[in-house]
Amino acid sequence: MTMDWAHIWSVMSPLVKGIMLLLIFLSIYSVAVFIERLLTFSKARKQSVKFALEIGQLLKQDKIREGIDLAKKYKESHVAKVVSAGLLEFNYGEHGTTVGHDTVAAAERAIERSALMTTADMKKGLGGLATIATTAPFIGLFATVIGIIRSFAGMAATGTGGLGAVSAGIAEALYGTAAGLGVAIPAVWFYNYFLNKIERFQVEMSNSSSELVDYFLKRQAAKAA
Repeated sequence: MTMDWAHIWSVMSPLVKGIMLLLIFLSIYSVAVFIERLLTFSKARKQSVKFALEIGQLLKQDKIREGIDLAKKYKESHVAKVVSAGLLEFNYGEHGTTVGHDTVAAAERAIERSALMTTADMKKGLGGLATIATTAPFIGLFATVIGIIRSFAGMAATGTGGLGAVSAGIAEALYGTAAGLGVAIPAVWFYNYFLNKIERFQVEMSNSSSELVDYFLKRQAAKAA
């Protein structure tokens, strides 16, 4: 008996075919999320490097308004988002009703909120990867159980335990197991890879926020002197 993929597909039960199609869809979804996040993170990294170089020069000249305008040019930059939030709040405080360290505290809170929202946006799609990574093996196992049941049903129908009676069911079961693992393993790798990337971005946002707050404090101290 030919046991290639085409033959196995032809003898699969409709339920197992549905499970295999579901696994194929989950695999395509995982790859799509991987590509989309990879491109997004690449843009964020490149834009953040450029933004950091330019904003540093502007702040040395106390050009806060120009810094805010600069951040608008780097919409994909995670660093630009948190810095922009801090600059906007600080600039408003200096020209509004709040003065002194209250202005700095308000800017800190704005930075924290922006960092949280930016991190949440970075995690877009990762929840789906985590779900696929944990459930795909069980989905494949479901197909495996169905294949084994078919094997025993074949044995009962023929009254024998020969290979011909159980081979299709066993092959179906093994394909289900392999498909489940084949979907889950890349999803786990993608998920962990992006979590590490996000942790690095969080460190960069934290460092930039700390430097920005130091700048605000020095500016306030210089004005008070």
